[in-house]
Amino acid sequence: MKPAARRPLLLCGLAAAATLSFLLVAPPPLAAQLSSLLLPFPASPYAGRPKLLFLLAGQSNMAGRGVAPSPLPPPFRPHPRVLRLAASRRWVVAAPPLHADIDTHKACGLGPGMPFAHRLLQSAGPASSLVLGLVPSAVGGTRIWMWAKGEPLYEAAVERTRAALGEGGGTLGAVLWFQGESDTIELDDATAYGGRMERLVNDLRADLGIPNLPVIQVGLASGEGNYTDIVREAQKNIKLPNVILVDAMGLPLRDDQLHLSTEAQLELGDMLGQAYLKFNSSTYSRQ
Repeated sequence: MKPAARRPLLLCGLAAAATLSFLLVAPPPLAAQLSSLLLPFPASPYAGRPKLLFLLAGQSNMAGRGVAPSPLPPPFRPHPRVLRLAASRRWVVAAPPLHADIDTHKACGLGPGMPFAHRLLQSAGPASSLVLGLVPSAVGGTRIWMWAKGEPLYEAAVERTRAALGEGGGTLGAVLWFQGESDTIELDDATAYGGRMERLVNDLRADLGIPNLPVIQVGLASGEGNYTDIVREAQKNIKLPNVILVDAMGLPLRDDQLHLSTEAQLELGDMLGQAYLKFNSSTYSRQ
């Protein structure tokens, strides 16, 4: 948990997180209406089918800030067997922006989630009955201490994942984690990153009841401050089993030199898919 003296600097972010938690943990009717407006897709006929689930968490590069070209590249397009859990906890056909009703304080764009899902479907083959369920939970501008157990973002992500497992059932395949750019601003955040990440992984595994839950973390491609190298080194040195690093360094950035471009998000999604398949190649083939 962040020291009390530092918290006033982030009151706005914490208030936003608390609001998000309220919407996700106990969504009012307005949240359901907002979800249906943002996502014009009806509830999927596959909603009641067992799914291979993935929790998408972190900050803006996971939520997605890539600009949508026209026409939309095939890996970003909807597929009837790729679903997402809306803020209303309703399964809908997934379509970008996946975090439109989750990361509501910023304009969301294209992220790695859809290319990741398409990579898994492609590997499963056209005869497969695999159904994928994405659980978007990322929020831009967040530091890792805001994802600690007991904080609103952590509790919301856990509750959404539990809801996903209960709505039609299935298996949680992995956590996809892309976060850390905001932890490069201050030295104490950067140096504490490794320990906080390990606690986060252990807490998620304990609270979701999956001791060996794979966590695929993305190595930073950029940072908001001067301590990107320290955070990247911490990411490379996580001392836990089943934590896989996919390095985004070198992927093209947008003009702000912080957010991944559309092309980079497409490549990253494919890289994440390959990493999952390599780690657990038998999981999807048994669906």
